Amino acid sequence: MSTHMVKASVDPPGPTHSFWWRWLNVYISPGSAFQDIARKPEFIYPLIVGVVGALAVTETMLAKIGMERIVRHAIEQSGRASSMTADQMQQAIHQGATVGAVFAQVVALVGPVIFLVIVAALGLVIVNGIFAAKIDFKTSLSVAAYATLPGVISGLMSVAVILFGDPETFNPNNAAPTNPGYFLNPVETSKPLLAFAGSMDLFSFWILALLGIGYAEVTRRQVKPLSVSLVYLGAWLVWVLGKVGLAVLM
Repeated sequence: MSTHMVKASVDPPGPTHSFWWRWLNVYISPGSAFQDIARKPEFIYPLIVGVVGALAVTETMLAKIGMERIVRHAIEQSGRASSMTADQMQQAIHQGATVGAVFAQVVALVGPVIFLVIVAALGLVIVNGIFAAKIDFKTSLSVAAYATLPGVISGLMSVAVILFGDPETFNPNNAAPTNPGYFLNPVETSKPLLAFAGSMDLFSFWILALLGIGYAEVTRRQVKPLSVSLVYLGAWLVWVLGKVGLAVLM
């Protein structure tokens, strides 16, 4: 690693495009989109889209599936149902549904914000600390906000599954068929394997690739896309191993 700080060049001149242009090009021409973001960083609009998308999935789930059904499935899959009377089961479902509905809505509202701050903070450490380039937090947050926009497509897929799938087999922890865990039976499959398979999500890898492209472009290629993506991949693998380890203990 270089022992001196290399400052990124000033933003290139030229007009910037609208949020809608950036959103579309994140999917079809990410290099162009992030070059435009480098000229004028901005994160409010993609953040709003992320929050609205999360709320849409949550509200659709609550309306179509119902939190009571979700809680009942969770109790049955945990194995606790066999040791409970019918009255105890119903009481647990009612209490869990009341708390769970509020919790799900709060997570949908603040979860995307917290997630983006964490991703952007990590990006700042990677770019400034590891690769000795220099960007500010607003730029890092803008890259993170746009790089995670594929999550909107995943959310739409989840809504489709909720509306047209079987409510009795719905898994709120893995709603879209974008990873191997979606196709495994949650009752017959071990929890560690379920956690690992569910983490191998196509959209996660897509976002990791976009983060690499985004940070490379806002530093004007002072860092390589693959290098950034690999560091993020390492952090993501630590998180996956944490999930698997927690599943082993449960």
